[in-house]
Amino acid sequence: MSEQMRIMRSKELPKELRDRIVARHRSGQGYKRISAALKVPKSTVASIILKWKKFGMTRTLPRPGRPAKLSNRGRRALVREVKKNPKITVAELQRCSREMGESSTKSTITAALHQSGLYGRVARRKPLLSARHMKARIEFAKKHMKDSQTMRNKILWSDETKIELFGVNSKRYVWRKPGTAHHLPNTIPTVKHGGGGSIRLWGCFSAAGTGRLVAIEGKMNAANYRDILEENLFQSAQDPRLGRRFTFQQDNNPKHTAKITKEWLRNNSVTILDWPSQSPDLNPIEHLWRDLKMAVHQRSPSNLTELERICKEEWQRIPKSRCEKPVASFPRRLMAVVAQKGASTQY
Repeated sequence: MSEQMRIMRSKELPKELRDRIVARHRSGQGYKRISAALKVPKSTVASIILKWKKFGMTRTLPRPGRPAKLSNRGRRALVREVKKNPKITVAELQRCSREMGESSTKSTITAALHQSGLYGRVARRKPLLSARHMKARIEFAKKHMKDSQTMRNKILWSDETKIELFGVNSKRYVWRKPGTAHHLPNTIPTVKHGGGGSIRLWGCFSAAGTGRLVAIEGKMNAANYRDILEENLFQSAQDPRLGRRFTFQQDNNPKHTAKITKEWLRNNSVTILDWPSQSPDLNPIEHLWRDLKMAVHQRSPSNLTELERICKEEWQRIPKSRCEKPVASFPRRLMAVVAQKGASTQY
């Protein structure tokens, strides 16, 4: 292709040249002959003649708006970068854009990604799952999928949580499409338990209501955990009217699976629900933790002693009807795990 033709592909043709193209077409010349005579690409000749036939003119029509600052090629390149790394920042995308020869502002890059259905959202925090974890989750889900609601109502669900005095949590944004919040690349892997201006709590509940809520003093170890169970487990089972014929759920934290914990559970004839590691999304108590934290922070405790007192008050206020709902959702959680092939779910 000649240098003149390459220039014409990227620049608008003068009106006089467009008029000559139409005049030659009207005299009976074909596209190929016009292209060769005027040194204009055949596709451009065809486009000008088509516009003339449709609108009866060769002048440039009014455009619908300001020309895009970012080319289609540049936009596609940015989308590829975002899909490779959803956690990439706009500043990093700016550098990528400059390297491609298209220097763009942050607002231009953001608008281009929006056009492709990608929006900046806070990344959800999800447990880090290995292939072994995912396999165990699928096996657990399939095993308990057909359990009766009566069996699920006899489960005493437990967990530990941290409640911060002022509820401060760091956030990380990702670029994603609607409905993909829980897809693995769009989440932040987490491990349990942190520290700071906060208190740690152990609690339990069943479909019949909440059990005990206990503040954890100092660093929790297997001996402390055994003591918590000894002082609170059967009392909690009596509160929601479970009696002694209940199944106890706990996660696979090392202190939960320690020798002295297992011995205590065995000596007291406690039936344990075999639980897959890294699976807080399967535990209905997570919904009650969220409710508790929202209720507590609405009351704005000013110190840790007040925070503990308010937590216990709000835990006891959670109605039985609220406890029933997350337990009833357990079959849907199991189906979601199977559908996700063991990966994190929306719960």
